Amino acid sequence: MDATDLTSRILGGDRRALALAITHVENNTETGRAVQAGLYPRTGQAQTIGVTGSAGVGKSTLASVLAAEQRARGRTVGIVAVDPSSPFSQGAILGDRIRMQALTADGGVFLRSMASRGSLGGLSETTTGVVDLLDAAGYDIVLLETVGAGQDEVEVATATQTTVLVTAPAAGDDVQVMKAGLMEIAQVMVINKSDLAGADTTAQQLRALLSLAPAGRAWIPPIVKTVARAGDGAANLVDAIDQHQQHMRESDHAGDERRALVRSQIIALARASLYREALTMAEREGILDGLAEQVAERRTDPRTAADTLLAAMRGEGAG
Repeated sequence: MDATDLTSRILGGDRRALALAITHVENNTETGRAVQAGLYPRTGQAQTIGVTGSAGVGKSTLASVLAAEQRARGRTVGIVAVDPSSPFSQGAILGDRIRMQALTADGGVFLRSMASRGSLGGLSETTTGVVDLLDAAGYDIVLLETVGAGQDEVEVATATQTTVLVTAPAAGDDVQVMKAGLMEIAQVMVINKSDLAGADTTAQQLRALLSLAPAGRAWIPPIVKTVARAGDGAANLVDAIDQHQQHMRESDHAGDERRALVRSQIIALARASLYREALTMAEREGILDGLAEQVAERRTDPRTAADTLLAAMRGEGAG
């Protein structure tokens, strides 16, 4: 199917066409780019939600009960589950598809696992495109669950309107370092496994960190306690997300926040494209190996080598 046919079929509710289009977007094909461009005017209707946090806090289970609660409210749900890639083969275990099997029999749920493919921030550069496809396909909720790489995993904020940061009572040390990264991008904070000892202490730590936020912040992230394996707290979490989504639509700052989100997406995609172009050119012309040898032998420094690489990209010649 060509891009025009895929676009038409997706708008008609064809799930197989949607799956094929997502594959094209993942592989960065011309067809995938054309489908994205054709469908983008249809986006902006879905609630887009990112679920992130350190490994072991129960993100996949929480994402499952979050999706189930959304379905109980009559909303259709598209799920993008990003799994870590091998740095060598770029393949992924895609374990979220296994953990979310209970959802796959529901016709109101579309689940797609993706590999992060070694992308900085835990997200593949094509993830935002997949989120847009699910939005344009008419899903009420688009849920993005990330790999759980820790505080560096902040790129989820460039892909979704509402970022849900998940922690757990046993992750007290993680809470202390969150202010270095994840704290800044969270709109809703979740203490999962809150039936364990230390949940109240974790809540106090989060409130203390929130108190350090700049004065006049338009949105103060609520703190929600959940026990995902039992389904407890899912309704409160959805309510908190809905409140933030309403804020995004109706607050005095809504337009500024939407423009900031899109600006971040453009920069992230441009950065990924530049990285790919630099690597391709350097390997094709053998520049990178020569620069690496010079740095390894201490004949030049890494910053100068990087400047030389950039100069070569601009056609100014390599030193």
